[in-house]
Parts: sequence; structure tokens; C-alpha cells
Amino acid sequence: MFSGFGTGMFGTLGSFAPMNTKFEDYFRCYPVAMMPDNIRKDDANFGGKIFLPPSALNKLTMLHIRYPMLFELENEAESVKTHSGVLEFVAEEGRAYLPQWMMATLNVSPGSLLKISNCDLPLGSFVKIEPQSVDFLDISDPKAVLENVLRKFSTLTVNDIIEINYNDATYGIKVLEAKPESSSQGICVVETDLQTDFAPPVGYVEPEYKPAVKEPQSKPITPSSVNRGVGAGTMANSINYAKIVAEQSNNTFKGSGQKLSGKPSQEATKTISMDDLDPNAAPVPLDLPSNQLFFGFPVQLPTPSYTPESTPEQQPTFGGVGQSLRQSKKRKDSNKNHPSLKNHERSPETIEID
Repeated sequence: MFSGFGTGMFGTLGSFAPMNTKFEDYFRCYPVAMMPDNIRKDDANFGGKIFLPPSALNKLTMLHIRYPMLFELENEAESVKTHSGVLEFVAEEGRAYLPQWMMATLNVSPGSLLKISNCDLPLGSFVKIEPQSVDFLDISDPKAVLENVLRKFSTLTVNDIIEINYNDATYGIKVLEAKPESSSQGICVVETDLQTDFAPPVGYVEPEYKPAVKEPQSKPITPSSVNRGVGAGTMANSINYAKIVAEQSNNTFKGSGQKLSGKPSQEATKTISMDDLDPNAAPVPLDLPSNQLFFGFPVQLPTPSYTPESTPEQQPTFGGVGQSLRQSKKRKDSNKNHPSLKNHERSPETIEID
């Protein structure tokens, strides 16, 4: 029935004008902070979605706008455009609530007239961003933070400076490049794999490379440089170590030489013989040159007082008389006239008795 009606109408009246499938309207824009308390959502200020009135939802439904619903926001007075998604349709009629960064991007003030229309954007595959402060480097894992923040965004537009909130701090991020490229310079970031590249933050200075200078592990300390701070500690400065060293270097081991026997020494450098040693004599100071230590006298073995001619004859080794450990048994018969048995023949094995 409807097919026949349609054919008759087209055949009689001709073709109809094409149906308008584009949503386009003008709204008074306000920041999210000015929303009524019962519908205000402060976290929406750090996202990429706006609030529209319920009448906009009715028009979008009649036009069969597919999901996700993406919009183009244009300030015709300044010829500035950006893109966004929609969070809820709870705003008052004739009003639209935008995040603060979006109002700064469009260069609009509260109550300004803004043109909002639906649009189609390609799914994004790559985006390059630039933090607007070096404080962004304090974030330990910026990619994980950005992945969580982008869930509040539906679109990204080149040259937009979005704002994110992390650990009660606000960071500005500028979109430098977006792919695939299009005439609108915007991409859709809903249900897509997006690769992210970070540019150096604004104000970041690359540190200059300086090769490490290896210093010697130990430095020699000279007495003249002790009080000048070269390797000197507070104790050396407090006791005036340099002066003490200078005095001791001039008066080291000074004195007169004496013999251990108590006899006066005629020469200071005379060598003391072993015959002059007296065990009961008092010790005498040593007169040594500077920068030398005394480790004792050399060991001298005593010389033999005999000559080879007077050497006594050597006695044979083991020249004593041997002794037996077993005691000899004496015979009871002391008769020495008894013949010895050693010369007798051996007794027969068999003895005959009569």
C-alpha cells in the first residue's frame, strides 16, 4: 500500500526535495562551573564533552544521527572551530555548557552565541602532543595517565590545548598533530587504538653533556699546604700542624753522642763496638739525619777465639761401653771343675732303663 502511494505521489508531484539530515543550531555557551548544583559535574571540566538541552536530543533522534554523536563548535565572530562529544542532555533550553579549556580555545565569554552542528570525523590512529609545562615530567607514567584521561574525550583537534587533572594538579596539553589528516583537522578517539607521541615540554632545556672527571683517590699532603685547606682537616688547623712540622724538621734527633760504657765520646760519628756495650748504662739519644728512621743495629756474630791448630782431637763417636738391659743369671753350682756341657754330645732321644 505504501509502495503504491509513494509511486503515485512521485509520478504526480515529481521528486521531493532532499531531506535535511544535518543538525545545526545556536546556543548560549557557559562554563561547566556555572551549571546548577543539582546537575553540575565538576569532573566534566577536564574532558572533551559538552552538555546540551533535551530538545537537541529530540532533533538528533529524528535525524537518525548515528553513535557516537560528534559536534563541531564554531565561534563565527572569531572564525575559530573545535570539536567535542556530548555527555548529557540536561542543560536549560537554549544553553550549552562547555569545559573551561574549550571556551578558552574558542575565545568566547559566558553568554556568547555559539554555533553547534553535528559532524563525522575519522577514527584516529596517531596523535602528537606537547605538554605546556615542565611539571608534566614529574608524572612517573605519563602514557598510562593520558590513556585514562582520554576516556573523557570523544574528539581531538589540532592546535587545541586541553586540560587534564592528575593528583590535584592541572596540566595543559597541546595537540600538535593528528592522523589521519582531514579538512576538519580533527579525529575521533572513541573505540580506537591510538598511538601517542610526546614532544618536549614548553620551557624544557636539554641538559649539556659533561664528561665525568676522575679525581685521584688520594692526594699527597705537604706540610706547607696544611693550613691552606688542601687536604687539611679542622684538627690540623686547630693545632697549627704546619708550624710543628717546621720546628721538628730543624731539630730532629739533635744531641751529643756517648758510649754505653760511660766513657766520653771523642767523635760523634764513631762506631760503637760490641766490647763497649754496658748493659747497665743509660740509653743515649741517636743523632740521625733528617727524613731517616732507625730500625736497630745490624746483627754481628761473635768471632771464634781459637785457631785451627789448637783444635782438640776429635773423639770417636759412640766410644762408650755397651750395657745389656737383661740381667745375667748366676749358676747355683759354683763348682768350676764340673765339665762344661757345651763340649758334650747331644743326649740320645731314647733312654733304656734296666
